[in-house]
Amino acid sequence: MDLQWPAGQCGVIRERKADMANVFSRSMRIVLRPLGHCFGLVALAAALVWPAAALAADAPRRPNIVFLVADDMGFADMGAFGSEIRTPNLDSLAKDGLRFTNFYTHASCSPTRSMLLSGVDTHLNGLGNMDEWTAPNQRGVPGYEGYLNQRVTTLPQLLKDVGYHTYMVGKWHLGKAPDLIPAARGFERDFTLLDGGGSYWDMNNVTAASPKLVFTEDGRYLTGLPPDYYATKTYTDKLIGYIDAHRGDGKPFFAYVAHQAPHDPYHLPKDWRNRHVGEYDVGWDAIRQARLKRQIEMGITPPGTQLAERMWFIPDPTLLAPAPRALLGKKMELYAGMVENMDHHIGRLIDHLKKIGEYENTIFVVFGDNGAEGTDLFKMIAGQPGTRDFLWAAINWSQTHPNAWGDPGSFVGYGPMWAQVSMTPFSQYKGWLAEGGIRNALIVSGPGVKPRGGINNGLMHVADLMPTFLQIAGATYPKTLKGQPLPSMMGKPWNDVLAGKAASPRTDKDYLAWQLFGNRALRQGNWKLRWQYKPLGKEDWELFDLAADPAERYDVAAKHPDKMKELVALWDDYVRRNNVILPSRSPFETLDDQLPARVPDDPGFPPLVTKGQFVPPKDMMAEPKP
Repeated sequence: MDLQWPAGQCGVIRERKADMANVFSRSMRIVLRPLGHCFGLVALAAALVWPAAALAADAPRRPNIVFLVADDMGFADMGAFGSEIRTPNLDSLAKDGLRFTNFYTHASCSPTRSMLLSGVDTHLNGLGNMDEWTAPNQRGVPGYEGYLNQRVTTLPQLLKDVGYHTYMVGKWHLGKAPDLIPAARGFERDFTLLDGGGSYWDMNNVTAASPKLVFTEDGRYLTGLPPDYYATKTYTDKLIGYIDAHRGDGKPFFAYVAHQAPHDPYHLPKDWRNRHVGEYDVGWDAIRQARLKRQIEMGITPPGTQLAERMWFIPDPTLLAPAPRALLGKKMELYAGMVENMDHHIGRLIDHLKKIGEYENTIFVVFGDNGAEGTDLFKMIAGQPGTRDFLWAAINWSQTHPNAWGDPGSFVGYGPMWAQVSMTPFSQYKGWLAEGGIRNALIVSGPGVKPRGGINNGLMHVADLMPTFLQIAGATYPKTLKGQPLPSMMGKPWNDVLAGKAASPRTDKDYLAWQLFGNRALRQGNWKLRWQYKPLGKEDWELFDLAADPAERYDVAAKHPDKMKELVALWDDYVRRNNVILPSRSPFETLDDQLPARVPDDPGFPPLVTKGQFVPPKDMMAEPKP
C-alpha cells in the first residue's frame, strides 16, 4: 500500500457519493446532446455505470489508524526494547513493523498530547506550560492557556472532514470546558478522563480542591462510571463497541487510545499483582544492566553504550537490608503488572480487529507520552501535615499497607530508582529535558510499513504524526481557522521513512527544541544543547554528543565553543519564532535545597562500605596464649 492518499485526486469517498447526482447529471448532458434517441438510451446506461466504476478504480482503501499511547511508560519497558516485562502483543506489532530509537516527545503529558493532536509547538498551541504550573508571568498570554487553544485545528477534526470515523478513549488532559473536550475537538465518539490522572477504579481524585475526576462520553459529562469499571479494561471495551457500531459502512476509522496506564497510582486487579514476585529484589542496578545488555543484543543501542550515572541520591541497592529492598522491589512488581495488563487489553483490541478483518488494514503507532515518572507525585500533591490536601489524602488514600497496594484508596509510585530502569540507558526522567525525560520507544506497524521487524535510528518527533497521517488519509492542513491564519505545523512527514525510502525525515541542519518549567534543550544532528535547574543541571548551557554519549555523562561545552555558540543561536531563533516565555516560577526552583549535594557516581566509593572482612592465612592463625 502506498502510504499516501492523493489529496484532491480522488477526493473524499463520502463527499463523492454525496455529489454523485451532479456527476450523473453532467455525464448525461454531455452524452445525450449529440446522440439520437436510441443511442441516447445506451449512452444513459453507460453514464450511470461510469462514475461508480471510475470511483472504484480511483479509490484504494484507506487504512484505519490507531494511536496507542501509554502514560509514563519508559523507553525500555517493552520486551521489544529490552525489558523483562512481558509484552507479547506490543512485541508482535514491533515484529510486524518498525522500531524507532530516536523518537522524541515532550517531558510531560499534556504538552506531548497537544503536539500529537495539533502538530504545532506547545508555546503556540496553549501548552507553553502545564495548566498545573502556569507561572505568574505566563498568565493570560496566548499560547500559555494550559489547554489546547482554539487557534489550532486538530488531527481528528481534519480526518473526520475527509470521511474518517474518529474515536477516543482514555486520558485527555487538554481542557474541561464544553468547547475544549474531545467531542468539541473532532472526536465523533469518546469515553474520556479529562483529568491528568487518578484512580483506575472510581472517580476519586487526589486533591481536596478537585476531589472528583471528570469524565465525558460522547460529549456529555458523566455522573458515574459503568459497572465493574477498571480504566484499562473499560477503555478497550468502549473502543471495540465504537468500532463495531460503524462496521460495514465503508469508512475507515482513527482511534486515539490514550491509556492511563502505567501512570501512578498503580491500581490493578489482584491476579495481575503477583506475576514478578521477588524478581526485582536484586535491585535497580542489576535490572538496568540486564536491560542494556538485551538492548545491545537486539540492536536497539549500539555496542559500547554506557548507562547513565545512577542518580547520586539513589542508594546502592546492594547496601540495603533485605526487607526494604524487597518492599521497593514490590513497587516495581506492581508497575510491571500495570504494563502487562495494558498489553493484555491491547491484545484484545488487536484480536478483535483480526476477527472482523480490519487488522491488515490498520496502522498502529505505539509510544509513551514522556519519560518514566521519578517524582513522588503523591507527596508533592498531598504536601505537609496540617494542610487541606494532606488531610484529604490521609482520609481518601489511606490504603498504605503493602498487602493493599493496587486496591482502591492506595497510591503507589515506584520512585526515581525504577524510573531510571524504565529509561535505560538514558539520564533522568519525566519533567526533565535530559534524554530520560523526552526520548521514547516508538513502534509503527501496518500496511506499507517496511522493512518488517526493522530498527530505525532517524530523528523523529511526536509533532510529525499530524503531517504524516494527514498525508496517509489524503487530507490537507488548512491555512486558516474561522478566518484566522493557522500556525505552521512543526513536524515532518514520515511517509518515505515508513515506506523504506528514507532513513530520517530530517537533515542534519534541522533542529528540535523544548522548554518546560524553565528547563530547555535543543537537538541538531547528534548535538544536544541543554539548560536545567540545579541540581539535575548546572543552570547553564551544557553540550552533549549523543552519538558518542547517549547517556549524557560528559558535558563537552568547553571542548566545542563554536558548536555551543551555533546551537545557542538556534535556540534564540526558536524562542523568537515560537513565543517562548521562560517562567518566573518553576516546580524545580527549590530542588537544589531539598536534595543532598550532588556527587559523582563512582562505583566502589567509598571503599568503607564495600570492604569485606579480612581473613588471615590459615597457617598463621593461633589461639590466644594464657
